[in-house]
Amino acid sequence: MAGYFELVDAPDGGYRVRMMDGTGNLMAISVTFPTKRAAVAGVAMAREIAGTGLIRDKSHDGAGTVIRERVRPVSTPKEEAARRKKAPEARRAAVS
Repeated sequence: MAGYFELVDAPDGGYRVRMMDGTGNLMAISVTFPTKRAAVAGVAMAREIAGTGLIRDKSHDGAGTVIRERVRPVSTPKEEAARRKKAPEARRAAVS
């Protein structure tokens, strides 16, 4: 479920980056960057943070705690159906 980044014009001038999931749904939108080059550098920074950054729970009941559990990405209904379809095959292979 690979997503992608979109470079778009910001309403107040400059550029923003939209992070989209694999089905085209908006996941996040960046701050305004003054140039396209700065926006592309922002994408590089987002990739680094996404790959290595901690999750800090700043919700009202989270008290700033760091979430350390491994979290699997949420599957799309199509991916979930494919996974269920493959599961019986995997079980048969394990039994054989």
